[in-house]
Amino acid sequence: MRRILIIEDNADIRENISEILELAGYETITAPDGKRGIEIAQQELPDLIICDIMMPELDGYGVLHILNKREETARIPFIFLTAKTERADMRKGMVMGADDYITKPFDDTELMDAIEARLKKQDLVKKEYESGADGIKDFIKDVKDLFHYIEDKDLHKVRSYRKKNDVYQAGDYPHHLYYVQSGKIKTFRTNLDGKELITGIYSKGDFLGYEAILKNESFSDHAMALEDSELLIIPRDVFQQLVLANRDIAQKFIELLSQKVDEKEEQLLHLAYNTVRQRTAEALLTLYNKMDDPDHTLKISREDLSNMVGTATESVIRVISDFKDEGILDSQGGKLTIKEKEKLEQIMKWHIAR
Repeated sequence: MRRILIIEDNADIRENISEILELAGYETITAPDGKRGIEIAQQELPDLIICDIMMPELDGYGVLHILNKREETARIPFIFLTAKTERADMRKGMVMGADDYITKPFDDTELMDAIEARLKKQDLVKKEYESGADGIKDFIKDVKDLFHYIEDKDLHKVRSYRKKNDVYQAGDYPHHLYYVQSGKIKTFRTNLDGKELITGIYSKGDFLGYEAILKNESFSDHAMALEDSELLIIPRDVFQQLVLANRDIAQKFIELLSQKVDEKEEQLLHLAYNTVRQRTAEALLTLYNKMDDPDHTLKISREDLSNMVGTATESVIRVISDFKDEGILDSQGGKLTIKEKEKLEQIMKWHIAR
């Protein structure tokens, strides 16, 4: 049974809300003031809190502020009770993290609708989704059912890309977020001389294209299929609504974006200071970690590998030949099989002298 904490200094209103909720099947806990409400919230950890704003000693804003500073209570859905004359203060409460407002006087239906909506949203945050396309589809469906403003159109669209097909080009406006369901995608930039530099390799379970959406800019790089691939296509507006709908979802995408920025900065440092041998080892390890082949076989052209390393194809071919002589990998028919992953890791870190 869900437990709801009611913090209200008016005894009649407090008892009325408690009676309504208990008739609806909820367990209620009550507090006559803000200080007592904070103590109960920390002890009982209710599923939702309803709190009046105007209370003596400690008002509703103070209660919300204190609870938000404590990890165990910061995620509890919080609904303010406010008089109609206090509507000007709504923005203040929402900025502080309140989930909703109910204005006095209110009817039973309004109260129950607000509570049910917030509890459903909380369930969505806590729910564990499978990794992969099915989990993403389930998540989008749950958000759609909860918020009602996401259209059915194109939500589950999957596109197939043959090897060397473009996903998007630099300068294109981002209309979609892409999720790799199978295959591999490379992103790259081209300099004035037509030389490519691969900026990322994306495989099953990776998102791409979200940076441009978040920054509201055109794509700065080019995306192309390294092999036959299938991508789940999520429309831009759906992605934006998902991010805006829940701060936890927004945080996950922001963390993911920050991680990719760090990876690209590290890549630039390695291009500047690492040897071709080290950079080739690093590129091979990146591909190794992205592949799903149990035989540890990499299917990538020497040209694409040199674009990851940031050097001439001939230089990479020489390094590959050295690695083969040292027993680190095997090369047959254009495919590379990693035999000694640990040696590649040592080369990347310390550069083993030949």
